[in-house]
Amino acid sequence: MHRSQHGGRHELGQNFLTHKPAINKIISLVSQTDGPILEIGAGGGALTRPLARLGRQVTALELDEHRAKKLRRSLPQVVVEQGDALWYPLTAPVIVGNVPFNLTTPILRRLLDEGAWEHAIVLTQWEVARKRAGVGGGTMMTAQAAPWFTFELCQRVPSWGFSPQPSVDAGILAIHRRETSLVPDAEQGAYTRFVRAVFTARGRSLPEVIHHAGGVSNRRARQAIQHAGVRGQRLPRDLSPAQWVGLWEYLR
Repeated sequence: MHRSQHGGRHELGQNFLTHKPAINKIISLVSQTDGPILEIGAGGGALTRPLARLGRQVTALELDEHRAKKLRRSLPQVVVEQGDALWYPLTAPVIVGNVPFNLTTPILRRLLDEGAWEHAIVLTQWEVARKRAGVGGGTMMTAQAAPWFTFELCQRVPSWGFSPQPSVDAGILAIHRRETSLVPDAEQGAYTRFVRAVFTARGRSLPEVIHHAGGVSNRRARQAIQHAGVRGQRLPRDLSPAQWVGLWEYLR
């Protein structure tokens, strides 16, 4: 295969999935959804082929023009688009993808900020998948998105299940749009700024953090924490979506 105008597989951050249990798990998760599917980072078609067998409309997006051309020839029933996942419209109800490791954060941010998709089944670095799902402590990005999305860590994928083999394991992350948001959409911008303020505020305890982040008295900070149902010594990374919403409702 000729070299892509976008660079080789390393420049594209490509680690092609070969792990059959992971492929089967992703297809199983997708089969529980409905509607057209958009696959981002189709690569050599490891996921595209079984997705096509689901009998649904599949669009495969691939940046490398040579791989896109090869997929068009081998899978005529699939709409293959040569393009960039950072720009391509995310309009399909179901998004699937083995996300290039060097683009994980910008692609996840775009997924959570744009489009009208309902379900996203993505393969990312293991630590990223764990953090997004709140295992061992949540992240600011997850806390900001939690009123509108749920995150589920579905399976660990060993590094040897890719070619070329990356230096870290991967994880299958399922993101679903909530049918009813926990915070009104009109308050999304203000809520997002509130979460950022809490995550970046100084303080060695949650009351101190809330005091500085919200510009409220220590007493009101403690009342907000009690209202949110937070018990014991907690930090922002330890809060559940419901507790974040409780803090916001009390302090907004």
